[in-house]
Amino acid sequence: MNPAVSFRGVSRHFGEVRAVDGVDLDIAEGEFFAMLGPSGSGKTTCLRLIAGFETPTAGDIRLFGESVAGLPPYRRAVNTVFQDYALFPHLSVVDNVAYGLMIAGVPKAERRRRAEEALAMMALPGYGSRRPSELSGGQRQRVALARALVNRPRVLLLDEPLGALDLKLREQMQDELKALQRKVGITFVFVTHDQGEALSMADRVAVFNEGRIQQVGTPAEVYGRPRTRFVADFVGSSNVLPPALTALFGGPPKWASLRPEALRLRPPEGAPIIGTVQGARYLGASTRLVVDLGTGPAPEDRADIAVLLPGGEPVPQPGARVGLTWEPAALHVMGAA
Repeated sequence: MNPAVSFRGVSRHFGEVRAVDGVDLDIAEGEFFAMLGPSGSGKTTCLRLIAGFETPTAGDIRLFGESVAGLPPYRRAVNTVFQDYALFPHLSVVDNVAYGLMIAGVPKAERRRRAEEALAMMALPGYGSRRPSELSGGQRQRVALARALVNRPRVLLLDEPLGALDLKLREQMQDELKALQRKVGITFVFVTHDQGEALSMADRVAVFNEGRIQQVGTPAEVYGRPRTRFVADFVGSSNVLPPALTALFGGPPKWASLRPEALRLRPPEGAPIIGTVQGARYLGASTRLVVDLGTGPAPEDRADIAVLLPGGEPVPQPGARVGLTWEPAALHVMGAA
């Protein structure tokens, strides 16, 4: 079976800037796929290349096995949901949803019926006569999704669609988006800089940096077995250990990742590693400690490491000496990149 989306050697340059630089990628049909990375990493440009809003400088993009070179956006089997939703303020909700069907020449009665069905699927029955200004942020988000899905695309592109929502509503919409994707069964390609969104919703994640993909894998693979120092540092919170410190923790003298939640405190007597607590930050369900390992006399030899204590555990005061233990499997050795 052909992938829903395929990139082969795709680049997009803007003058001297390599926004996308030699990307190879396959996204399976029916997959919830996240493109994750900081601002300027190339993820949004890749989304725009799929949609047809940008043209590759080099390489080939295929949708379901067919090259889209020279194909305008309106002839691609994709629709896009933008961060600002791009709803027409002068149109009613139902007319916003039906707009694409109107452009496609669908008869009025049919597009009205399909728009109402899409709104019902978004838990917005009876909202068709309202204007966008009369809706909450979450409701406008659902209207934008309904408008994108009413045309029955084979791929739905989502460009940071939750970025304008407050934290609680954003978390609620994450659950709803994942449930919606399972219900409609089409391919979702979701762009975000929020690693929590990517890890909680996606079947697979591609981590971008400087126009290139650093790693593609399941959320568990990307979080637990990062391939590069960038991935370890960007996805979640990790202790990225230089070779000398990795050796101190019992690994080979190579760069490694050790997640803060994998470390446990114990009395310093007989502990494999001893350090001094420098500070603590209360996070609600947990507390994050910074422990100075004091591995050498010179300032550049000193190393701080983060430890995540579960809620309810006693929190040592700054200046306290503590021992550290960990499971050997938690130390993940990475490449040199």
